[in-house]
Amino acid sequence: MIDETPSAYFVELKGSAAAFRTEAKATGLQYSERFTYNKLFNGLSIKLGSGQLNALQGLSNVKATYPVLRAELEPTSTTDLATAVAMTGADLANGSGFTGTGVKVAVMDTGVDYNHADLGGDGSDSDAASNDGAFDGDFPNSRVTTGWDFVGDAFDANENAATYNPVATPDPDPDDCHGHGTHVAGIVGANGAVKGVAPGVTFGAYRVFGCNGSTTSDIMLAAMERALADGMHVLNMSIGSAFMTWPQYPTAAGADALVDAGMVVVASIGNSGADGLYSAGAPGVGNKVIGTASYDNSHVSALTFDAPGRTGIAYLPITSTEDPPTSGTTPDVIWVGRGCNVDTYLGNPAGKVALIERGACTFAEKYNKAVANGAVDVIIHNNSAGLFAGGGIVGVAGISAVGISQADGLYLRSLTTPFGITWTANRVNAANPTGGQISSFSSYGMNAELTLKPDIGAPGGLIRSTYPLEKGAYAIISGTSMASPHVAGAAALLRQARPTLAASEFAAILQNSADPRNSPLAALPDYVHRQGAGMVDIDDSILSTTTMTPGKVSLGEGEGGTATISIKNSSASEQTYTMSHQAALNTGPNANSPFSFTAQFAPATVSFLPASVIVPAGGTATVVATIVANPGILQQAQYGGYLRATTGSGQVYRVPYAGLKGDYQSIQVLHPTANGFPWLAKRSATGYTNQPTGATYTFVDGDIPYFVAHFRHQARNAVFTVLDAATGLPVDPEFSTIIREDYLPRNSTSGAFFAYSWDGKRAFVDNGKKGKEHRRGVPDGQYKVRLTVLKALGDPANPAHTETWTSPTITIDRP
Repeated sequence: MIDETPSAYFVELKGSAAAFRTEAKATGLQYSERFTYNKLFNGLSIKLGSGQLNALQGLSNVKATYPVLRAELEPTSTTDLATAVAMTGADLANGSGFTGTGVKVAVMDTGVDYNHADLGGDGSDSDAASNDGAFDGDFPNSRVTTGWDFVGDAFDANENAATYNPVATPDPDPDDCHGHGTHVAGIVGANGAVKGVAPGVTFGAYRVFGCNGSTTSDIMLAAMERALADGMHVLNMSIGSAFMTWPQYPTAAGADALVDAGMVVVASIGNSGADGLYSAGAPGVGNKVIGTASYDNSHVSALTFDAPGRTGIAYLPITSTEDPPTSGTTPDVIWVGRGCNVDTYLGNPAGKVALIERGACTFAEKYNKAVANGAVDVIIHNNSAGLFAGGGIVGVAGISAVGISQADGLYLRSLTTPFGITWTANRVNAANPTGGQISSFSSYGMNAELTLKPDIGAPGGLIRSTYPLEKGAYAIISGTSMASPHVAGAAALLRQARPTLAASEFAAILQNSADPRNSPLAALPDYVHRQGAGMVDIDDSILSTTTMTPGKVSLGEGEGGTATISIKNSSASEQTYTMSHQAALNTGPNANSPFSFTAQFAPATVSFLPASVIVPAGGTATVVATIVANPGILQQAQYGGYLRATTGSGQVYRVPYAGLKGDYQSIQVLHPTANGFPWLAKRSATGYTNQPTGATYTFVDGDIPYFVAHFRHQARNAVFTVLDAATGLPVDPEFSTIIREDYLPRNSTSGAFFAYSWDGKRAFVDNGKKGKEHRRGVPDGQYKVRLTVLKALGDPANPAHTETWTSPTITIDRP
């Protein structure tokens, strides 16, 4: 089981922070203040004492509360930025003089190594030991011109980590001792040994991570306010809080406010693709934020070995086996066939290198059989075109295993005399067989309000970029974190090309020219709610003379809908646009364990009125698209496609659309789990203990009731009401609320949960009558607590849109 209960909260205020502090002190609220906001959010963030959430919500100056969530970084992989830049057309834009000159890009991340020569430094690692807050003379430089460290080296918000340290120690030096931020900055605009998307930009470095681990969303909001004060033009946030898909969440709403203030905001959509639908995260789900998905790079940086007659054979290590050496010659290579347990070996690999064909059984089976037969190394060649990297081997036996292409494998098999291979330290950019496909980790939308997310995609899988000098200067990392700066860099190029463009207009222009990529499952576009408009195509965006708005269409729930598309012709001549529809894959409803679904292709029916339109130079016309979901797809399925306008010259502009078939509120929120949630529970040092037949609580030394619930889907709110155990009725007609939580995320896995505590008091929350005089303790006696969940986009007056659970009997017996 995974406890995902927050311990800190954003507090949105009706009045001032000073008034809140006065009232909180008068009522005895137990809390510590973290950050105060006055630009993007009227309120503050606090860490609460145990059982204090309902006390906080009872304060008259409190408008709303939101959990402070953790944000994680992607792990480093073990491809080249140049190939990724070429995938988006940024190299063509650079060649035409668009480099982002004059554009200021904020990088909210782990800081930036401003000593790095590719980022404006002198290349000397004079502060490599640590980011100790003491400037070494290189900050600011000509490229990294401003910034701030909000946390310090030792900060780590992950309470489950050995490096956990929630105490932030801010200072003015945003140097990077982790690496992620330097990598992101390099993708945006490195200019040296590697070249980013916009090599002419300048940077603001806003450090919100320590040298290890996690940060929190309230620190992110503080950094966003500082970026606004520093006059940044574009903000890249390669971080986020997974499963928080509500655009009302403070980091998402704050990002929208930045766009209103004139800043283009780009954010990674998240790396929780393995956890199924509705797994995107804030701030990328903001309504005006460009939430970015990840595609795999077209090439992968691979080590090589040499064989007789062929040098530079590229390979990728099979995950979890020993790393091969980078020098030396092996014993003879022997071809053994498929190498599965049911197969008879075609040769004896004892003391030799076993050459095996991929397929028919697992990598682990092939590897373990080769080890058992005395092989000293294993080479597995692909059974289709391209290079590959396999995995799944457990209990490795101390020898290496590598994957090579089918062509190279067939070549080795063709050699007729005994031979060994020679390992080298040489690298090549080898074609990536999954290049251009959505990365396996990239999160799915839509958001909780059925708005289409993500908005667009960019290369994020296997990207080589800048890294702190003390960590090798360059590294390969994968994640939507690497995709987001490609789009942020593209926004910088577009801003240079169109300096008067409003921040709110960037998304549609980038989406119109993006290129949807096909799914590996079928020769048609991948899920729209996973790739958005498609791969960003910045040179086409800069050159575009047509704008279609809105840049995306969100149909909501039901059987389809209509969309009015405005087509603006900015060219010097009349244009004829022919409308057409391009369908994409659909997903069936989320299953619970694991969070999975069935891919479907049953295209929607789309008609246009008119089917073609003539737009004069500088003019605008509208087209109405009527979209009908295919009746053959499952209820709760997400479907989508692209509305296309093609010019007489063949230039295609697109608007992605997505919708949910049927009744959105039919998705169950309080889904039963193997653990039997929801629970009435007691808290101990090791976790929570279920009390299925009820329990007695003394309210002494932490002996208070806890309510443990698993949320399978995002919920609009959750209200806990105290009932009289004998009658089952609220203890007061309106004065019975314990806790009300709004805009809840879903849990990450089928075993994860949120836990809510009760301090024995009830309050006016539902009707807004709040304050000290409205919080009263219930007397000793027997009670039950009812949890009522309002579903996303639900109508509180419709019983079908709510779910309820009532606890076992709670006996309060104070000493």
